[in-house]
Amino acid sequence: MGRVTERRKVLRIRDGAVSTRPDTLVAEEPLEIRLNGKPLAITMRTPGDDFALAAGFLVSEGVLAAGSDLLNIVYCAGATVDGSNTYNVVDVKTAPDVVIPDITLERNVYTTSSCGLCGKASLDAVRTTARWPIADTPPLRLEPELLADLPDRLRAAQRVFDRTGGLHAAALFSEDGELLDVREDVGRHNAVDKLVGRALRNGELPLSRAVLLVSGRASFELAQKAVMAGIPVLAAVSAPSSLAVDLAAETGLTLVGFLRGSSMNVYAGEGRIALRTAAPRG
Repeated sequence: MGRVTERRKVLRIRDGAVSTRPDTLVAEEPLEIRLNGKPLAITMRTPGDDFALAAGFLVSEGVLAAGSDLLNIVYCAGATVDGSNTYNVVDVKTAPDVVIPDITLERNVYTTSSCGLCGKASLDAVRTTARWPIADTPPLRLEPELLADLPDRLRAAQRVFDRTGGLHAAALFSEDGELLDVREDVGRHNAVDKLVGRALRNGELPLSRAVLLVSGRASFELAQKAVMAGIPVLAAVSAPSSLAVDLAAETGLTLVGFLRGSSMNVYAGEGRIALRTAAPRG
């Protein structure tokens, strides 16, 4: 099975001095996801938590909603010409009563570690297929000070990032700021899928009292994954995209961007933020 990190020789130049040394890099390998034996998607990912990644991916596609929907996930032997197991192909088998939506025509078969589900851009599709409407979740109120503390807690939990500097991270926090889970991956959408997949297999969906924090920007795909998992709050240390803001506004998702220090921008769902003074209009 692939490792999370790999070692490579590097030429190092520091203040004119030249030396060679081994460097630790984050591993990146393709993962093919098959659904009931049929190829569905290929994503570039950091090996590890592959079963959770596949399960979380299928939650965001509207295939899985509970652990009982999942029969099993296995690595596929014989994935190469010589019949060896590369541990880069997984097959997800669903329970007999799970209805499989027609997802093959709506998205690209190949996804990169940066773009996620680039082929799906329909706000209506996400809104109509979400199993747990965000707007209907119990009231959740978060102090800005609590949100401001979350990036430092996420950074402290990024063990592989400390060795490589080359990973995105995603974390789930409780409404009290407790770190519930954190995953790292070369792709930010993969890190979120790993979180959601682990929650599915632990019987924790919907995550209606959780805050999702991502280490980079908030794309449409990440907002989609939050909505499909029933997560009411998505926070990012960088900017959201316009489509992510549109999706958040339509579904009731609280979307926070540029979460840095004591500063942040709330792009949608501001009702979940406990403000001490009324926000100015206009």
